[in-house]
Amino acid sequence: MTDKPTIFAIDFGTSNSLLAAASRDRVFEPIALDDAAKDPTLLRTALYFAPGSRAEFGVRAITALVDNGFRGRLIRSIKRHLPSRTFTATQIGSRKATLEDLIGAFLRAMRERANQHFDVDVRRVVLGRPARFSNEPADDQLAEDRLRAAAVCAGFEEITFCPEPVAAAYDFAEGLTDPRTIVVADLGGGTSDFTVARAGQGGFTRDDVRAVGGVAVAGDALDGSLVRALVAPHFGGRARYKAPFGANELDMPKALIELLASPADLTVVDRDKVLRLLDNIRLGLVDASDRDKVERFVALVEDGLGFTLYEGVEAAKVRLSEEDSTVITVPEPSLDVRAPATRAELEACSAKQIDAIVRSLDKTLETATVPADEVDIVCFTGGTSRVPAVARAISERLPRAEVRRMRSFHSVAVGLARRARELAAA
Repeated sequence: MTDKPTIFAIDFGTSNSLLAAASRDRVFEPIALDDAAKDPTLLRTALYFAPGSRAEFGVRAITALVDNGFRGRLIRSIKRHLPSRTFTATQIGSRKATLEDLIGAFLRAMRERANQHFDVDVRRVVLGRPARFSNEPADDQLAEDRLRAAAVCAGFEEITFCPEPVAAAYDFAEGLTDPRTIVVADLGGGTSDFTVARAGQGGFTRDDVRAVGGVAVAGDALDGSLVRALVAPHFGGRARYKAPFGANELDMPKALIELLASPADLTVVDRDKVLRLLDNIRLGLVDASDRDKVERFVALVEDGLGFTLYEGVEAAKVRLSEEDSTVITVPEPSLDVRAPATRAELEACSAKQIDAIVRSLDKTLETATVPADEVDIVCFTGGTSRVPAVARAISERLPRAEVRRMRSFHSVAVGLARRARELAAA
């Protein structure tokens, strides 16, 4: 038996990323990638670039942003841009960096840390991917091609993709002792993915999978719904203004509200263009009392505080999984947002997003030709599975299914490593 892995397994996530590994003889659990994190095996999918400095990743990216007085560029939720044809590159200091460059730099950091950990030079990888990057097949393929190119930039030479919910099924089915029909619901930050499988004693293989499906709606989308409903008014979301030399009163542009509601877009926005638009709105405000709110939006964009905003929103969403009410707090002095929020409000404002998740489950069951009342077990993984309304909606759709919970962040990485071991032994 070898003590060295020959193939890595990477769960590149919207919010967090993990790396496990395998040889032909064994599976290696996720390794520590970020000694600054509360759980060192979780590397926050965040990149920071300061002028004249090397890139930082994970928790160090966030602390470096603060240490540098919020100068430079912090990018988060970058995975969300993979199927987007409108995002090709962004300005990092004096140069343009493509999406493949940015993700490649992040994956390279993961690979180098793992190589150092194991004292190896591994160039094979099983890379997780959502069941659907996009419902448009051409955009879905574009996303996978971009992720493959980023993996090549990271130094990998042999790249195999495995759908993330299938990887989670590999991990869960390891403990089954008799044949069962299962649904694995992998609900993360960017996508909600489902695997329908018939698994049992004898080990899980890809032949056990009946269908895989998903939708690009998950935790970030729920955060966005909270922003639209409860946070946007603090940034002038309900302000009215007159355009220069215009007489008609206009609402705050929807595009700005949607920018505010998207952490992926907010961190790569063309600041100058947005600031010019906000300046025109500020000059033409109908109600002078909205000026401080628009100034708050200006500070958010000008000082690159999108990450701070979304840390507050996400933390409030997590609290609402345990509590009936909370306050969305963004303590940064130039923002100073305090927006009361209740679980009922979260459920009401995110009803459309939750319905999209459930419809994706229905479509996956239909593809598998498995009736909902024949599912024996529904297995939840991913941080968004902890949102009561989401878990409840899925459980109600599967009336006979026993509910199981997996390790919220580690199950996909471990499942990818089990798949990697199959490849290493082939």
